[in-house]
Amino acid sequence: MQDIIIDEEFESLLPTLDKETFESLETDLLHNGCRDAVVLWNGILIDGHNRYKICTTHNIPFNTIDMEFDSREEVQIWIIKNQVSRRNLTPIQLSNYRGLHYLAEKKIIKNGSGKNQHSEVSDQNDHKPQTQSTAGFLSDHYKVSPVTIRRDTKVAEAISAIGEASLEARRKLLSSEVSIGKKVLAEISSWSKEEIEAVAAEIEEGTYEKRKPVPPSPAETGGSTASRPAGLKESDDAISRLTDGFYSEMRKISAYGWKVKLRTVLKSYIDELEILSSSL
Repeated sequence: MQDIIIDEEFESLLPTLDKETFESLETDLLHNGCRDAVVLWNGILIDGHNRYKICTTHNIPFNTIDMEFDSREEVQIWIIKNQVSRRNLTPIQLSNYRGLHYLAEKKIIKNGSGKNQHSEVSDQNDHKPQTQSTAGFLSDHYKVSPVTIRRDTKVAEAISAIGEASLEARRKLLSSEVSIGKKVLAEISSWSKEEIEAVAAEIEEGTYEKRKPVPPSPAETGGSTASRPAGLKESDDAISRLTDGFYSEMRKISAYGWKVKLRTVLKSYIDELEILSSSL
């Protein structure tokens, strides 16, 4: 039998089955055998983890399918698309997948200049059409605004950081056993390692309560925080996230005459600004 490798990073992209669902799958495999092949990439399991675990435990025969990809990031994107297409996902799971998709896309280099294939930067002397940004590309794919994609990236980063501190806390977040808003998760992504570890411990223990991060001391920031009002740093970060790429998105949409999309994106930015305003 072929040696199959379990990759923790790939496995972490898959939702954890609850006990009842896992036992139901186990009963079906024991009675009917494994009808769906597990999928491999270079000997690494990328789809069918639960089937593989049950089959190896009970010596149930199974088939494998080998797929070809050029990089780990392409495998990650395939897993994400596969999960999004086949499952009824919670809002937090979907946000996490969109954010992880963005992060994987940003790492894939497919042009001679060494830039990402969705890079917004182009040579002024180059008359070729400017490529779409990564956020713009994924906003079309998932039917959401570029602002949502960028926020989802922060959400995914926060969930990954929490998972590094506690896999159980990550599981509770993604299974909605504990509720933390996307806005709060986006803020947590910029917190210190110690603060994130504290939040993860609280989530795991079931004692989590929403709170603001501890502001850095003057010694940590060279004294620059002494004259800054409380909360200004968080507001600056939020404004930076909103304005990042805004004008380039508007120019591209206007240039192509996409009035409907322009209205949609503008409305999204207005909504995000209203949320920011109400939090100040």
